[in-house]
Amino acid sequence: MMPPSATPLPYLEGYSPAVQARVRELLAQGQLGPYLSSRYGEAHEVRNDKTLFQAAVALKDRFMRNTAPLNKVVYDSKLQLLSHALGTLTSASRVQGSRLKASREIRVASVFRDAPAPFLKMILVHELAHLKEREHNKAFYQLCIHMEPDYFQLEFDLRLYLTHREACAAAEVVPIR
Repeated sequence: MMPPSATPLPYLEGYSPAVQARVRELLAQGQLGPYLSSRYGEAHEVRNDKTLFQAAVALKDRFMRNTAPLNKVVYDSKLQLLSHALGTLTSASRVQGSRLKASREIRVASVFRDAPAPFLKMILVHELAHLKEREHNKAFYQLCIHMEPDYFQLEFDLRLYLTHREACAAAEVVPIR
């Protein structure tokens, strides 16, 4: 068995050792779940693919009117969280007669069906930003902040949520919703 200080935190690998140590401390004391519940207790009503599509289109229409339309937005149980795929945007082009038809599809990891509402919004904002910016560059993150001013805090707290969720699964405890 690994000592608590050596417990891997795959969702927080890029953060400083001090931040990781604090998260390990919160986990060991059982305080990470209550912290997240106090900040993100509200659930969302986006439970199926139809309402997910509507939520994504509403965000797109509000902030990115001049981008190409979305063809599909769905929850996907096959997305692997540890391979950093919380959501994906795929674009496919095919020839249809003498024209080129483009299709844009967002897939969101199924874990967000039960996650707090701000985390789902953050993932949708992230994937929608890829409609304009393919790379994770400065312009990409500026667009994310334009759509969701608390983007970076939500991203960090989402990493905490996923860390807590994984710790609960390892201990066979029910995570926060």
